[in-house]
Amino acid sequence: MKKIILTLASVIFSILIFAQAPQSFKYQAVYRDNTGEIITDQSISVQIKLLQGSATGTEVFTETHNASTNAFGLFNIEIGSVNPTDFASIDWASGPYYVNTIINGTDFGTSQLLSVPYALHAKTAETVTGGSAGGHYVGELYGGGIVYYVYDNGQHGLIASLDDLDGGSGVAWSATNNVEIGATAQSFYDGASNTAAIVAQDATSGYAATLCNSYSGGGQTDWYLPASWELNLLYNSAFLINKILENDGNTSTNGLGHLIYWSSTETANTTVWLCNFFYGNASNLNKINTYRVRAVRVF
Repeated sequence: MKKIILTLASVIFSILIFAQAPQSFKYQAVYRDNTGEIITDQSISVQIKLLQGSATGTEVFTETHNASTNAFGLFNIEIGSVNPTDFASIDWASGPYYVNTIINGTDFGTSQLLSVPYALHAKTAETVTGGSAGGHYVGELYGGGIVYYVYDNGQHGLIASLDDLDGGSGVAWSATNNVEIGATAQSFYDGASNTAAIVAQDATSGYAATLCNSYSGGGQTDWYLPASWELNLLYNSAFLINKILENDGNTSTNGLGHLIYWSSTETANTTVWLCNFFYGNASNLNKINTYRVRAVRVF
């Protein structure tokens, strides 16, 4: 008999925010045999366990789903939908968390949840602190903008400006577009240092980095052009950000468009990493192109 293996396709945090944070997230995987052949059109029993701390940590949640693979071997379940009471009691701020998958009685291993479900973490922070200073959450209007990522139990995170800075038509990355800055502008996580390096090379106003560097929204002066991974985190929270900013009755605040946004992460003398907010993918394109700009800052 062929040994059955599970190929994890993705863990998708599809959080829809309305009056309160929903208590579930989507899980998707492909079911294959040991030769790599997909197992199609089969009914399966999927038991999910969430473990806290490590891959062998404390079990904080379990539930079992009846699912079916499709013509591509893919199955989808919504973790938290079968046992919502226990799921609602999870303290997402006390991770890391790991998901253990058991199909038809066979254990297929454990994988870390590399992203905390933002809305659930936000609810935890709000519940623990009552919304007071020091326990910030995704979607909070704070620090001159809107919080889009938190860590350390809401003590620290990232804030996005309340509107794009390019005037609605996009701008080029820098006035110097064919000279490589190098390592000081190529961090994937430190947009502040990237921005400082870009401006040090060319401080001409009206370009992506200089727009962020000179921005003083909310009375703050430490805004910068986000690094590639910081920009990706912003995309991950776009649904909540848009829902809040587009429904606040304030015409000066606007959500993120289905457009391409500049990062501050240089890739070569003429190219830079960007994020396409329509498809959610990253790519590197030419510095002379004109794309949208959203400033960020840390707290």
